[in-house]
Amino acid sequence: MSIASIICLILGVLALAFYIPEKIRGYTVKAVFLKSAVSVLFIATAVTAGSAGIISPFIEMGLVFGLLGDIWLDLKYVFREYDVPFTYAGFISFSIGHIIYVTGLLIQFGPGLYLIPSFALAALGAALAVILEKPMKLSYGTMKPTVLIYVFLLLSTVFVSGGILVTAGGTMLAVFFAGSVLFAASDLVLSGTYFGAGKDRPVDLFLNYIFYYGGQFLIAFSLVFMK
Repeated sequence: MSIASIICLILGVLALAFYIPEKIRGYTVKAVFLKSAVSVLFIATAVTAGSAGIISPFIEMGLVFGLLGDIWLDLKYVFREYDVPFTYAGFISFSIGHIIYVTGLLIQFGPGLYLIPSFALAALGAALAVILEKPMKLSYGTMKPTVLIYVFLLLSTVFVSGGILVTAGGTMLAVFFAGSVLFAASDLVLSGTYFGAGKDRPVDLFLNYIFYYGGQFLIAFSLVFMK
């Protein structure tokens, strides 16, 4: 197991512990610095894992697009007149990240019978996200097609990694799958913040950051278990 990767993980958790309360207080320079540190550290956790697996560069690149998505979505609050284009940019960056994850999984472990039910469940989840828009008191507006595509890609990462885990097993896949589930949970919380009303309370922000960064660090750390 890579000692460097473990150190990056620990430093990332510590930076996150300082970042969350600072971010809840508002958009400060200190919060931006701490967020950058956390994001750099989850990428460093993957890079220092020392894995020889084919999937390694795919996970590393997926994490980089996660960092880019973070930047775009933060800029929407700095330059509020460009809220819509920065929001689209964030969704696109995260979508590309999920495409890269799924591609890496398929190249590393190969396609199998799990693919049909995995993509079917992802499509069903995406459809439900749109169908239940009003019951969940959300308003996607013109972003509804984007949300549909993004949720499909997000859930594809969850179900494809879960399908491979069921058929192949292994600690690496278990950790990656857990990370993808937390990632999806963070987006569920974030959907209320972006498209709902009254769902940007401190508890909502706290849960989003715990789920999101917890997911990113688990996905990164999964490479430590890659043989």
